[in-house]
Amino acid sequence: MAELPAIEGLVPAYDAHRWYSGPVSELLQSRDEMNARIQQALRTASSEMWTAQPGAPVDRDPEVQRAGMERVLDLRGRGVSVRSVYNVAVRDHAPTVGHLAAVVEAGAEVATLEEAFPRLVIIDGTHLFIDNCVQAGAEDRDAGWHVTDRATVAWAHMLYQQLWARGTRWQDGGAGSETLTERQKAILRALEEGEPQHGVGPRLGLSDRTVTKEIAAARAAVGAQTVYQLMSWWGRRQAEG
Repeated sequence: MAELPAIEGLVPAYDAHRWYSGPVSELLQSRDEMNARIQQALRTASSEMWTAQPGAPVDRDPEVQRAGMERVLDLRGRGVSVRSVYNVAVRDHAPTVGHLAAVVEAGAEVATLEEAFPRLVIIDGTHLFIDNCVQAGAEDRDAGWHVTDRATVAWAHMLYQQLWARGTRWQDGGAGSETLTERQKAILRALEEGEPQHGVGPRLGLSDRTVTKEIAAARAAVGAQTVYQLMSWWGRRQAEG
């Protein structure tokens, strides 16, 4: 078995589609099935567990967080790279801030992203777990796919690296200013870059109603009567560094 990697050198002697293809994906129809399959893959993980979690932060059962921390410690103890990309809103959610700070201290890497991105889990570059985008209106929204197709997993791996490069590392982002929340700052940055207000929601994964509500809250926080005054304040703040 130790000599099997040498078989890679025989690739030119085989049809490419036969060498790289195989059983490609399986629908897992519930959260429990997804979690069980992920745990199964993690038991033999040797190089990486990369996750992207785009959802808004929620108050999690302390037991769930404890189990997550134990998993991180186990993986890091085996030398496995642990990376997670989160919605920037987690920086304003105190329970999540505490948990992620401990995760980083344990040796994992965490980054936050202001834009919308897909949920996914990559393990060892051979297992990919994604949401169920095939069956519209599926009964269980936590259902998903376990993909092992080599080309698809490699593509997702490349996508993840791009997301990671655009994210803000946990240690570099701070926990939010005293004036505005991270979500409000993300909205203002999008407007500053020329995004129309109706385009901010799709870009950040927020509803139009949420964007309007957050802009109103930001105006109130800085004493601006209009969006123009708010953006003027924001521009001065950026210029001041």
